[in-house]
Amino acid sequence: MTDIPANRRDMLRATAGIAGASLLGAFGIAPALAAEMTQVAGRSDKPLKAAFSNAGLQATWCAQGKQAAEYWGKLFNVDVTWFDGELSATKQRAAIDDMASQKWDFVAIQAFGIGTLTAPVEKMIKAGTPVIDMDTLIAPLDKIDVHSFLAPDNEFMGASVTQALMDAINGEGIVTMTQGALGHTGAQGRARGFESIVKKYPKVQVVDTTPADWDVTKVARIWETLLTKYPKIDAAYFHNDDMALAAYNVMKAHNRTSIRIGGCDAMPPALAAVSDGRMLATVRNPSCRIHGGAIIAGVAAVVSGEKTGMGNGMIPKNIVTDGPVVTKANAPGMMWMEEHFLI
Repeated sequence: MTDIPANRRDMLRATAGIAGASLLGAFGIAPALAAEMTQVAGRSDKPLKAAFSNAGLQATWCAQGKQAAEYWGKLFNVDVTWFDGELSATKQRAAIDDMASQKWDFVAIQAFGIGTLTAPVEKMIKAGTPVIDMDTLIAPLDKIDVHSFLAPDNEFMGASVTQALMDAINGEGIVTMTQGALGHTGAQGRARGFESIVKKYPKVQVVDTTPADWDVTKVARIWETLLTKYPKIDAAYFHNDDMALAAYNVMKAHNRTSIRIGGCDAMPPALAAVSDGRMLATVRNPSCRIHGGAIIAGVAAVVSGEKTGMGNGMIPKNIVTDGPVVTKANAPGMMWMEEHFLI
């Protein structure tokens, strides 16, 4: 005879585990793992309403994050409504103001820039809505009471790819960094990581660090200018893969494909580029882990009453979601995990 759970929270988890394990199994996840996942997070027995926003669906990282949130939302019985940031602080603020005027079980947001969404997010928090911060700070964690912040170590990301570039050029030559949006705390961390490495190499000259705001059209303009101005560039670091590949197209048009290229995010097009040699390396910013993790964090907060903190049964205020540096050796495995929204 099966024991009856002793309290309501355990009852919720047990009930959720039966239904959720069946659904997870249907998605090809092993039954034992499915049962464990649903018992921990507590799949809701009624549909939950969640609102999500990230910087802009024009960026492949953001588009993949939306797919991951919707995938994990189906597994955990969450209806996800999307508010596109459109790669604009002004447009995202309008979208989040709209979000804050409605009722949600939980919300998850990647801000285009720090400090741009504080007021509407605080309004939702005061209304009792768990807010999960994704990838870049909405505001400093000591200034806003978000439920949790899921993000990679961006300094590690910038430093690791820059080191790969330095190794490839033997620590000397002409180098550039094409930045994302300067108000994005992830971009700020990647820049610090880049700078921490290049300062170790006195024979390296950094000739340009112009921001392109994640916009591939801006990247094309910047790189037309750079290739005209500098007859020799040895290596180029980009704050995301979309920008790296946009620059590669300009380089190819100018017959300058000897430039070593490093990116961030390890999106599928970049994995292919690393595999065939167009890019030297990238590093995984785990969009699927971050967006899927936000679903699980929100469900646990609503269904199981999980609170923010460091004790058992609590979620840390800051969760590091690092992914690895990607080279030819591990690119195929990374592709498989992304196809299944695992990293």
